[in-house]
Amino acid sequence: MLSIYRNIQRPIILVIIAEFFIQLVNATFMNLQPLYMKAEGYADAEIADFISWRFAGVLLLALPLGLIIKGKKVRPLFYFSAVGVPLFALAILWAVHEKQHAWLIVAQLFWGASFTFMQIPILPFILRNAKPETHTASISLSYSTWSLAGIVSAALVWVLNSYNAIVFSERNLLIGMTVISFAGIYFLSRIRMEEKVHESEERKTDLRAYDWKLIAQALIPALVIAVGAGLTIPFINLFFARVHGLETHTISLWNFVAALLVALAALFVPKIKATLGYKIAIPMTQSFAVISLILLATTEWYSTVSAAVWIAIGCYLLRQPLMNVAGPMTSEVAMSYVGKRNQEITSALISAIWSGSWFISTRFIFGALRGTGWPYVSIFLITAALYAFGIVLYYFLIRAWMRREAEEE
Repeated sequence: MLSIYRNIQRPIILVIIAEFFIQLVNATFMNLQPLYMKAEGYADAEIADFISWRFAGVLLLALPLGLIIKGKKVRPLFYFSAVGVPLFALAILWAVHEKQHAWLIVAQLFWGASFTFMQIPILPFILRNAKPETHTASISLSYSTWSLAGIVSAALVWVLNSYNAIVFSERNLLIGMTVISFAGIYFLSRIRMEEKVHESEERKTDLRAYDWKLIAQALIPALVIAVGAGLTIPFINLFFARVHGLETHTISLWNFVAALLVALAALFVPKIKATLGYKIAIPMTQSFAVISLILLATTEWYSTVSAAVWIAIGCYLLRQPLMNVAGPMTSEVAMSYVGKRNQEITSALISAIWSGSWFISTRFIFGALRGTGWPYVSIFLITAALYAFGIVLYYFLIRAWMRREAEEE
């Protein structure tokens, strides 16, 4: 099974390693920033408000960047992420501690913008430069950097915070992980290759040059799922802390286990796709993930029962790999559906949709609902409903793509 990954070219591997270090900051901040801000005295609604600006930064840059990279080499853009993400992460920590709220918003915006320079070009870079027979493996490996970074981050937080919660506080751990992530610059500097650009690509920024009907059909399922995800994923650690009273090192332990399961599941994506096909694999894994989320959310109703926290943890450990294993497959379907000339703009718009949806979800929906006293269970059940609708939409997209592929043969 692992043999398919050995054929991935060295330059692709080096870019993915650099992506891992950028994701190390992302994973650590996703897990610890809400807990750190809680320790600094911020309320849930305030935490949601400030974190939302990170996604606004991606949203503002995504579409322009998608237009710019069409027909151009993208490897130099990766350096903007390798430098900017850790740099602005340190600025976020300073602003939180000093209660410099204006600077906190600015730092979050620039953090998101810096992250975009890796998030958007990476998929077109792989599709242009990886051998066609390694596309699925390369995309899966790229997706797994998030879970691999989560494994490393959660493991270190768990071990170090358990050893000494004062020395290895949320703040100090965030600083340490951020400094380590500057190593991504080194791996980018080791790349020796002549970057390819599709010969058919034209360097146009005319929006009329794209097949908007195809793009819209590919993006709508992502939009629905992204809105739901923004209500849950950034705040799952707060759920465990507020509802079940878990401490940082305990939450990090289970984040480590979940990230490990996600990484292992990602390695099996090519095998799952080959065995079941998109039509079964994507809806099946996502449906079981929704059921797990519903069971996790409803533990708030009986949180005083000792077994509730264990049921919540078990459902969390099931939900994470099941939902994430579909990611590489849905991306490959979307990119294949829209065709080569629409891939860059589609990649940009997917990032814009996820970030825009998360911005709206965290700032205007989650923040507002928590600010008026809504329980986590009600918010998470909204996510489950949106996920279920998104799964249906993906099923119809897969059918449309397969039907078109059969007609073209």
